Amino acid sequence: MLQSLTFRLATKDDLVAIVRMLSDDTLGSSREKSDEVISDNYVAAFARIEQDPNQELTVAEMNGDMVATFQLTFIQYLTYQGGMRAQMEAVRTNSAYRGQGIGTKVFAYAVNRAREKGCHLLQLTSDKRRPDAIRFYESLGFTATHEGMKLKLD
Repeated sequence: MLQSLTFRLATKDDLVAIVRMLSDDTLGSSREKSDEVISDNYVAAFARIEQDPNQELTVAEMNGDMVATFQLTFIQYLTYQGGMRAQMEAVRTNSAYRGQGIGTKVFAYAVNRAREKGCHLLQLTSDKRRPDAIRFYESLGFTATHEGMKLKLD
């Protein structure tokens, strides 16, 4: 049975656990470095996120354990009559807690935060090599309405 989740903004003390979650799959393990000592790059990125009022790096806890994390970016733009959208990234559930309905609750929270901030849209991207994640997002009502493109700069 899924216990109650609590959500809060991440603190610098959460970085080790967050990076560990981000690296806990095939794709993440090839990109992240989840050592006990966090690199200066992660610390600097966290400081920029924490100082930006349009960024929310969030963690979900259950019984004192960090069970999930995600980042919301609130984007103001001119289209949609000066609308606002939320971009959701770095969505992870701790592997020890997957399959318990936590992801559904995380997305319900994120949808509510986006609405509270006045967003008319919540969007996310998912690597095509994550078919299970894509199926999960579709089960929540997300649809693939656009073809995303990226230009790797490094």
